[in-house]
Order: sequence, then C-alpha cells, then structure tokens
Amino acid sequence: MRAMVLDQPGEIESAPLQERELPDPEPGRGEVLVRVEVCGVCRTDLHITEGDLPSHKQPVIPGHEVVGRVAKLGPGCSRLRAGDHIGVAWLHRACGVCECCRRGHENLCDSPVFTGYDVDGGYAGFTVADERFAYLLPDELPAATLAPLLCAGIIGYRSLVRSAVRPGERLGLYGFGASAHIVIQIALHWGCEVYVVSRDRSHQKLAVEMGATWVGGSGDRPPRKLSSAILFAPVGELVPEILESLGKGGTLAVAGIYLTQIPPLDYDRHLFQERDLRSVTASTRQDGEELLALAAEVPLHAHTQEFPLGEANEALRHLKHDQISGAAVLRVRSEGA
Repeated sequence: MRAMVLDQPGEIESAPLQERELPDPEPGRGEVLVRVEVCGVCRTDLHITEGDLPSHKQPVIPGHEVVGRVAKLGPGCSRLRAGDHIGVAWLHRACGVCECCRRGHENLCDSPVFTGYDVDGGYAGFTVADERFAYLLPDELPAATLAPLLCAGIIGYRSLVRSAVRPGERLGLYGFGASAHIVIQIALHWGCEVYVVSRDRSHQKLAVEMGATWVGGSGDRPPRKLSSAILFAPVGELVPEILESLGKGGTLAVAGIYLTQIPPLDYDRHLFQERDLRSVTASTRQDGEELLALAAEVPLHAHTQEFPLGEANEALRHLKHDQISGAAVLRVRSEGA
C-alpha cells in the first residue's frame, strides 16, 4: 500500500512526511482492516508532524479522520462485517478498566491508544481499527463530507458541550477552522448568536456567509458580553482576553490538544463572578454518536478542500498558514474503488 510516513518530526516546510510502499497491515483480535477512501487533515496531525507533541511511535503514519470500508475481519470480530462503511477517529482504544473508563470518561483513560499517534493512521491505503471504536457511517453521504466530522466535528461538539452554552445564548468562537465551521452550524441550529474572532480574512468571510452575528479580527472584542466561548486557535495568549469578554457565569472551553503558554490571570478581571475556564481532552464514543445524529438532524455540511494522498505535506502546510477554508481532506482512492 501507499503511505505517508513520518520518520522524524520536522517543520512542515521541510516536507517531513515521506511517501512509501509498505505491506498491507493485518488486523489482530477484535480489529478490522480498513480500506481507506479519504482521511481528514487535522491540526493535531500538524502538531505530531512538527514535534509540538512528543513522539509516541517512530516511524508513524498520521491521520485520524478516516473514512473507508471494512476489508477484512480479525479474529473475534462480531460487530462489523466486510464492506461496512465506517469511520475511524482519534481514540483508537481505551482500557475500559481504569477509574475514568469505569465512570464513563474514556476520553480521560489512564492508558489510551490514539490513531495516527500510538498506532498507524489513515494517511495510507489501509489502516487497522478496533471494531468497538469504529463508527458506522451512512452510505449515501460522500466520504469527503464525513471525514471532518470524525475529529473536527466530534471535538467541536464536545467543546460546545463543555462551553455550557444554552439555546439562544451568545457564543464566541476564536479561530474559524475545521471544528468551528461545524460548531457554528449546531449553534445556529440551537438559536444561538455566534460571535467569531479570526485573524484570517477568508475565514472571516466564511463565518459571515455561514450566519455569524458578528465577525472580528485579531485584537477585536465582541460588542456584547458572551455567555460562552470556545478557543480553537492554539494561542494561550488569547485566554485572558476571552475571559474578559465573558459575562457573569460565562464559560470558556479550550478545544486544542496543544496550547501555547497562558499568561498570568488576574482573579478579579478574568475569573471572578463565576467565570469558568475548562479544557477539552479527546472525546468519547458517545460524543461521536451524538455528533453523527446531529449531522443528520441539522444537517451538517462540511466545507472541504481535497488533496491527493501524496500531497499530505502540502495540505498540512496550507493548514499551518490558515490557507484552508473549512477542512482539508486527503483523497486516498476514489469512491467505491
């Protein structure tokens, strides 16, 4: 199979992902072999590729927004069948026995395994998935439309829940990439007013087109106090500014797996009057199922820009420099191939 392999992290401008021919992987017990159709390009892939996140596996094939079909069942599989249309997300497996897993918080598992980080992911012709953590997908929707939902969508949804926003309230979105352009659709469906801050003009334009109440650039403050906010940009320096933009009892959810240093906070200016600061860590299978149900209800539409698999470095470079409007997707093979 063809695969884009990361031997050693490096600046994306140096094209650290190398295209190779590798043997097809074999599924183990409880696993399925997935024939990859497309794989979404996520900012977490960029952080892994550039070394912002410590390496867990070298070499590694990135990619955790995988859409494809079950090509082969490993021993003991009973949930999925060959030919099933499935999605593979960031959480490859949780232990199921630690305290967090027993409480239903498998996203906080003590020994999680992540797709495209601890095990090889979807920047390849085939990947392997734990059948318990794969999502059954509708056949009628294009693979490229579904891929961004598997991380950008799921994490965006969990961030929305963590922000504690209620229908009809004012929600701030800081950064308007793949996750935010899905979240705004859910928030508008709930009757929220959405205020967007983005440094990129094309992202600002898309936010306006999608129905944002107000759109500003770097350094701009929303004209009204926010009920809740989500920080998608990996910029810790924005945290104090956003907290000051919240009304009494407001909540800021920080969505990224990676964030630059947060400056010192002043209790009175940033946290008093019961303003909350929350992080978001991975997601659960329940988050995924709820998001996919919303995708049909709203319905959600992902704005995508496709790249061939061999141009994975280029797709990540575009992502790094905010040159993707919506979500980037790698095309591995044509539909039905």
